[in-house]
Amino acid sequence: MKTAFIILYILISVWAIGAIIYHGRRPSRSISWALAIITLPIFGAILYYLFGVNRRKFKFYNTKEFEKRNKFAHRKNSKQETFLAHFDDIRKERLNRLIKASSNTTGKSGNKVSVLQDGGETFNVLFKAMEEAQKFIHVQYYILERGNLLDKMLELFERKIKEGVEVRIIYDSLGSYKLRGRPRKQFQDIGVKIYPIMPIRLRNLLFSLNFRNHRKIVVIDNKVAFTGGVNVSDKYIKRENGLGKWKDTHLKLEGPIVNDLHMVFLKDYFFASKETDFQISDFLSEQETVGNVDAQVVAGGPDSKHPTIMQQYIGMMNQAESSICIANPYFVPGEAFLQSLKISALEGVDISLLVPKKSDSKAAKFAMFSHFEELLKVGIKIYLREDFSHSKIMIVDDDLVSIGSGNFDIRSFELNYETNILLYNKEINAEMTKEFKKICGKANPVTLERFQNRTIWQKFLEGLFKFFKPLI
Repeated sequence: MKTAFIILYILISVWAIGAIIYHGRRPSRSISWALAIITLPIFGAILYYLFGVNRRKFKFYNTKEFEKRNKFAHRKNSKQETFLAHFDDIRKERLNRLIKASSNTTGKSGNKVSVLQDGGETFNVLFKAMEEAQKFIHVQYYILERGNLLDKMLELFERKIKEGVEVRIIYDSLGSYKLRGRPRKQFQDIGVKIYPIMPIRLRNLLFSLNFRNHRKIVVIDNKVAFTGGVNVSDKYIKRENGLGKWKDTHLKLEGPIVNDLHMVFLKDYFFASKETDFQISDFLSEQETVGNVDAQVVAGGPDSKHPTIMQQYIGMMNQAESSICIANPYFVPGEAFLQSLKISALEGVDISLLVPKKSDSKAAKFAMFSHFEELLKVGIKIYLREDFSHSKIMIVDDDLVSIGSGNFDIRSFELNYETNILLYNKEINAEMTKEFKKICGKANPVTLERFQNRTIWQKFLEGLFKFFKPLI
């Protein structure tokens, strides 16, 4: 039995390492997977088979579902061609062109944008908007978690459906795995059309498990929309052990940008649902100028031709002349992003990184801390906030802001479906910069001298998880 196991282990390991060498795209990621296979007999190879294989190269990734999704993505919508933003600043125009080429969305003018800085505030504004719905409520979340917020949403939807409002929900099948069974049936019983995105089943496990839909989108009557980093979870309204009440940043959007964000939802809904007769024109509508904000939807995923979220963040950095502010709980980017960030610092750009001192992921925390020394050495300021913030924010100079679902990590850059909103606006930038500096003023600044004196054990854990960061 022992000999058979050794032979099996050798055969599987040779196959897996051979596949890594042949199909590997990045040496760092390939080395990490090879180490996992060697140090975790059998289990490491299974992990690679589930999470490491680049399935976009293989035919079984091009299933009917993905063909259906791509076909929908290329449908024309004349209502999106108005309100195009025109930029006199060449830096903004270059960024606009980059996002258009990568995400197939253009900057739109005439929008009204409200920044919601707290989970409690977000849900108060969101539920109020839902109460005013006349035609439909479209909901998409990575996490729909059982609790007071989900119960309130269920009760609200039941009332609105009785009033004739249509409600559609899509959710990530892994992030919202607890929604299976009775909780989902409760929504179905009141008339909600609810579907998981890429449900985890044996027949599609290989190509769906590692590609998650991390978006958070709500669209109401195509008049108002919400997106950002907040999930439906009581963590945002109640204190939990260890991390307290979660902080996060969300956006309320009105104006022409709503059509673009709604298209992202409609594309995912069309992909997830069993509805064959699904007409865009039933849900999109002519928009009007309601404000002075230029905004652009940035949507990317594993079916995108380019790593859209990473290109957006690097594109924003490349336009920076004076300052870059980043807030994120999972700052574990790849080498391309790190080099771009260090180049900006060496060019004299003032860069500040704000991250939580505590984390809901120990692996992500140690991997994140592993980069601090090299960042501090090039003059990047790092601040540790005492509370836990789930926000994904990037602020550049005095007129560029990104808020959305995309983390600064390899998963958001390459594996997840994500949506950010890029705002070209001085007023919102000033508001966000003021809040960012206020939090940094209360946070603990990390100095190079103090950080270099951390314990040997912490350095070991940082080095260990840095090695595995492409897998986190």
